[in-house]
Amino acid sequence: MPENYAERYLRSVQRIAERIDLSTLDKMISLISVLREAHGRLFFIGVGGGAGNAGHAVNDFRKLVGLECYAPTDNPPELTARVNDEGWESFFVNWLKVSRLSVKDGLFIFSVGGGDLENNISANIVRAVEFAKERGAKILGIVGRDGGFTARSADACLIVPTLHADMVTPLTESFQSILWHLLVSHPDLKLAEMKWESVK
Repeated sequence: MPENYAERYLRSVQRIAERIDLSTLDKMISLISVLREAHGRLFFIGVGGGAGNAGHAVNDFRKLVGLECYAPTDNPPELTARVNDEGWESFFVNWLKVSRLSVKDGLFIFSVGGGDLENNISANIVRAVEFAKERGAKILGIVGRDGGFTARSADACLIVPTLHADMVTPLTESFQSILWHLLVSHPDLKLAEMKWESVK
């Protein structure tokens, strides 16, 4: 009997979890810890599902890790005004300029492809990563496929392994959530107790 979609999906989750690069995770934890100690900020960048993950991650990192965080896509009026007046490709960069991104700060990318100028995919993410490098900010990412520009440029980037071409997006975006929840609950980063873990 052939494996149905749900079985295939959940088996893929298990296989991917076994292949996550733990040394890169450790590096992320160290970078975030140093950034917090330096009173730096962490900016979460994503589009589509990555933007949704970015907004949720901001909440968790602020509340549980005690880190000042922002997601540019959480402000729809500014997003739509800038896209309308300045263009989509420059949106993140112009937002980060106003926020005075500096060497003390970090950029955390949630993307399936990681950005690819040659194929005109997520050019706004590529420009944001380029700008962060210019400013000396640390770059982290959780991406899929081959990781694109983000994986090549980041200080620490986890690539969610591709097991099935027809599941790249849902599995990558699922693991973005799994992995940032791992980070905010890790004892080296977590400062505040989570609600249900504190209820006896």
